[in-house]
Amino acid sequence: MQSINLPSKYPSSPHPILNLGFRVFFSTGAIFAIITMALWAFVFTGHTDINVQILNPLYWHGHEMIYGYALAIVAGFLLTAVKTWTGVMMPHGYKLLGIFVCWVLARLGWLLFGLGIDFGFGSGAGLLYAAAVFDLLFMGLMAFVICRAVLQVKQYKQMGILAKLILLTLGNGLCYWGIINADMSMTKIGIYLGFYLIIGLVLTIGRRVVPFFIERGLSTINDKGVAQTVTLHNGKIQDISSLLLFLAFFIADLFYPNPYLLTVTALGVAIVNIARLMGWYHRGIWQKPLLWSLYVAFLGMCVSFILYALQPWLGYSHSLAVHGLAIAGIGMMTVAMMTRVSLGHTGRSIHQPPKMVSLMYGLMVLVFISRVLLPLADMSHYLLWVMVAQGAWIACFVLFCISYLPMLARPRPDGLFG
Repeated sequence: MQSINLPSKYPSSPHPILNLGFRVFFSTGAIFAIITMALWAFVFTGHTDINVQILNPLYWHGHEMIYGYALAIVAGFLLTAVKTWTGVMMPHGYKLLGIFVCWVLARLGWLLFGLGIDFGFGSGAGLLYAAAVFDLLFMGLMAFVICRAVLQVKQYKQMGILAKLILLTLGNGLCYWGIINADMSMTKIGIYLGFYLIIGLVLTIGRRVVPFFIERGLSTINDKGVAQTVTLHNGKIQDISSLLLFLAFFIADLFYPNPYLLTVTALGVAIVNIARLMGWYHRGIWQKPLLWSLYVAFLGMCVSFILYALQPWLGYSHSLAVHGLAIAGIGMMTVAMMTRVSLGHTGRSIHQPPKMVSLMYGLMVLVFISRVLLPLADMSHYLLWVMVAQGAWIACFVLFCISYLPMLARPRPDGLFG
């Protein structure tokens, strides 16, 4: 009797939001971006307290924006993109829920710590110990499933991304080690290590997806049925130069604060990536918000590296350059990626995004202008500029939640799993 090859079991999950990583992590990452920035606004204006004997409030804010918000979006992107890159199914359903719950419990520990709730532990130390366990478990599980998929299909070129995830886990561990041992300098190293690794990850992934998205977004079929494709330039020398210069910049800024070395390396990163942007430019991007947002985010990163280069000589705060790179490279880049990826992976047209996306991107541009550029021109109203930036950030993610949470929580219109 002839055997019949039955198809493998169709994937399923208890709720559509657990179908793939982007759904649950983009949704909760956006909500967390609102909550943590609102809480930071209260801390910044002196309306709530963090025990400064345990942790500098600036480091609390930095940790949660990097290891909380940014890593949630990175997790959502990678736990979805690796499936596309390798063909290996990523965690879904209850397995994905397990990874996600670790992230939630870690964030809950930090939020309660920020609110001064210690449940009788006296200093919030118990909450931070618990947060450390769940945070490192979340990152370890994410790295494990990605590593397993990459090794299964022998896509060793993806190991660079995996190495960054491992180093991010190390950086987060250093943060907790510094807090537990009351070593602020160690905590600072852990936070800046995480920050620059995230930026390095953005530069690595952005080099792949930004030109790809622009090419896909601008390629059309004309009236005669002929495909009109757009091909963008991407140079191997640019890739290597960007990587090496960014590594040197990262070491100079964090471990060897020599003004000459910082200026040369930061300016080098800016020049290489401006050259990249010139190769990726097409006037058609300005007609498509999902494309110009990615382009403007990369441009903002280049401007921020120039600010790093000039800072030792013009004397403005190093924080302005840091926030510029964070807002452009993490804030705007993640919003641009989330709005595009969410459409494509829920089976919706990338050529018909929600009407509010342009306003979201405009608000993130306002965050950059108000938090970075306006203080350069007028430091006398610094508090006002920061508060405007905080408000614009919150408004951006409120609009994202209104526009995208319904589609992220519903099945694909085409009935496919994803």
